Amino acid sequence: MMSFTIALNFEDGITRFIQCNQGEKVLDAAYRQKVNLPMDCSDGVCGTCKCHCASGEYALGEDYLEDALSEDEALARQVLTCQMIPTSDCVIDIPVAAAQCKTAITTTDAEVVQVTMLSDTAIELVVQLDEPLTFLPGQYINIQVPGTPQVRAYSFSSLAGSREGRFLIRNVPGGMMSQWLTQRAQPGDRLSLSGPMGSFYLRSGERPLLMLAGGTGLAPLLSMLETLQAKGSTRPVTLLYGVTLDCDLVKTQELDAFARQLSQFRWLPVVSDAQSNCPQRGYVTEHLDDAMLNNGDVDIYLCGPPPMVNAVATALRERGISPAGFWYEKFIASQSAAA
Repeated sequence: MMSFTIALNFEDGITRFIQCNQGEKVLDAAYRQKVNLPMDCSDGVCGTCKCHCASGEYALGEDYLEDALSEDEALARQVLTCQMIPTSDCVIDIPVAAAQCKTAITTTDAEVVQVTMLSDTAIELVVQLDEPLTFLPGQYINIQVPGTPQVRAYSFSSLAGSREGRFLIRNVPGGMMSQWLTQRAQPGDRLSLSGPMGSFYLRSGERPLLMLAGGTGLAPLLSMLETLQAKGSTRPVTLLYGVTLDCDLVKTQELDAFARQLSQFRWLPVVSDAQSNCPQRGYVTEHLDDAMLNNGDVDIYLCGPPPMVNAVATALRERGISPAGFWYEKFIASQSAAA
C-alpha cells in the first residue's frame, strides 16, 4: 500500500515523522503511531485539531463546519487533521509542544567514522547512524559531548534517510565539543544524538532560491543542495558563501560538483579580508544584486552568525525587498537557535 511521510513540527522545535497510508486521515495515522494530536470531536466540528500545512498536497473534503475552518483559513493552508488526507509527503506545523501530544524527541546512537580538520575554523564530523534517520533538509540534531551531560546542536550537511550523517562544525577555541573532536575523538567512538529539530528547512516550490551562508552556516545549505540534486530539481539556485579569510572557504569541490550536476545552480565566495584575492570582497550584503533578489519573487535561506542575519534583514528592508519566503537560522558558538 502506498504511504506518505508526514513531518509533524511541534512548536517546541521537535519534529516527529509518521507514515500516512493512502486515503488515511492525518489524525488517524498519528494516533495509530502513538502521537496524540490535539482533538476533541474528530468530526470537523470543533476546530481543536487545526494546524498549518507548510508543505505538500492534500485533500480536505467538505465534511467540516465553517466555524471549525473558515474559507480564508483553508486558502491559507490551515487544515483540520481529522479531515486532512495527504496526497503527497507533507510538513505540518502543530501549535503545541510535543510532550502535550504524548510524544518525545527521538534519540539515536551513532559511531564516529571520521573527523577532519577542513581549516583552522571548520571541522567535518562523519558518523554512521545505528539506523537511518529522517529529517527535513536544513534541520539540526543535538549531539551529547562524550563524557559530559552537555549537548551541542549541529545541522546536518548530509542527505536525509541515510545511515551516514555529516556535520560541518565550527572549531571554537576552548569549546567543549571542539576540544573533544580535535584532541580525543577516534573512529569507533560512540555518540548519542537526539532530534531532529528546527523550523529552518527547505520548503517545496518552484520559485528561485537564494542561499546565504556565513562560515559553517554552509552546513544546512549543503543538505538542501543534496536534496535538490537527489530530486533532479531545476529550480534556479544562487549561493553566496561568506567567510573571513580565503583559508576559511571549505567544501568548495563539493560546491563545484553541485554546479556541474544542478543545471540552475551557481555559487560565489565572498571574503571579508581586504587582502583576499577573491573577486567578491567584503560582506555578503554588498553582493546581493537585483537578479538574485528577483523583485522579491525569491525564497531566501540564510544561516550564519547573528550579526550577518541582522545585516541581511536590514539590507533587504532598506532596498524595499520583501521576499516571498525568508527563513533564517542564527548560530552562536555552542548552539543553534532556529527562527
